[in-house]
Amino acid sequence: MNQETCLKERVTRIKKAVGLQRPDRVPVVLEYSTFASRVTNTPLPEFLLSLRRSVEVMIQAYELVAEGGEIDAMNYGSFSPYGLSYLWLSKVSVSGVDIPDDVSFQVVEKERLVREDYDRILRTGWPVFYKNFVKEKILNDVPPEYLPSHQSSCNILEEWEKHGMPVLTGGTMAPPFELLCGGRSLNAFFMDLFDIPEKVQEVMDEMIPHLSEHACRRAQQEGYPGVWVGGWRGAPAMLSPEMWNRFYWPYFRQLVYEVVEKGLIPILHLDACWDRELSRFRELPKGKVLMALDGYTDIFKAREVLDGHMCIMGDVPASMLAFEDPDTVYKYSSRLIRELGPEGFILQSGCDIPENAKLENVQAMVAAAHAV
Repeated sequence: MNQETCLKERVTRIKKAVGLQRPDRVPVVLEYSTFASRVTNTPLPEFLLSLRRSVEVMIQAYELVAEGGEIDAMNYGSFSPYGLSYLWLSKVSVSGVDIPDDVSFQVVEKERLVREDYDRILRTGWPVFYKNFVKEKILNDVPPEYLPSHQSSCNILEEWEKHGMPVLTGGTMAPPFELLCGGRSLNAFFMDLFDIPEKVQEVMDEMIPHLSEHACRRAQQEGYPGVWVGGWRGAPAMLSPEMWNRFYWPYFRQLVYEVVEKGLIPILHLDACWDRELSRFRELPKGKVLMALDGYTDIFKAREVLDGHMCIMGDVPASMLAFEDPDTVYKYSSRLIRELGPEGFILQSGCDIPENAKLENVQAMVAAAHAV
């Protein structure tokens, strides 16, 4: 089978799953970053500091994992740790630049956005403030040659398509809560929610019209089927129902609808525990959204609540891929497929495949998709 035919079959399998139709088998998707570096014995700085090299190394890792069976898509096809700065308004310590070569990148939790910045946002508007803040406070000390925007262009989608592999995610976004919480730091931002809730909400209302446009435009222009809509510190496990309904859900919901209206798949990357509010996801468009869970939300409860409404992706835990044996991974993956599929389910790791995952365990996850 040629690569073009493989590509079409895999895309069809994914779209059927998202659309709650029955594919010929449950699809399996890979999501990883520094796992690729470790499994290919590529130095971390080499992988993290060149966008083009990250694509090459991720493809090499894919080929190793694919020895366990056919894979249907990559969640994303390249990686730069500095991309996290745009989502979290935080500095990132990077291997070979700020920390030793053999230590993985780390997001630095520190208050960089101050309370006075809320008024600056309202005066200048979010786009102007955001551009200046990232340049002056977040990426100000990063050597320009390490930033993807300063490197030679690389057609990520095209490189993967040479291997018959679709890439799902063409851009990333998060609701205002996540950006502000990252910039302020968790403790400071949560105090803001208590001390100045009206000001925080006013700032969020200013931000929300500007958060989906860039990611959606990029995905449409380059031909990606979906965009990544992130949620982590705004998970229900972190907030009271009153706060979640005021400061999180309306904005998250609006982003999802904007993505759907652009003809794209919102890939809801939901870290932490969302059990309490699972029923609220029935407010989102039926058969248009992909919910990706990370091991903390009860995926079986999610299927029960959202059955026939939303495709679920996950949820082989990082700890299992790193510390268990292939037989354990295979059995758990098989259970997911039996109990959550065949319609409306995609097999994947819970969040990223961890850096220290065993190759044979990842191969076992893939193999399970071909045996149930």
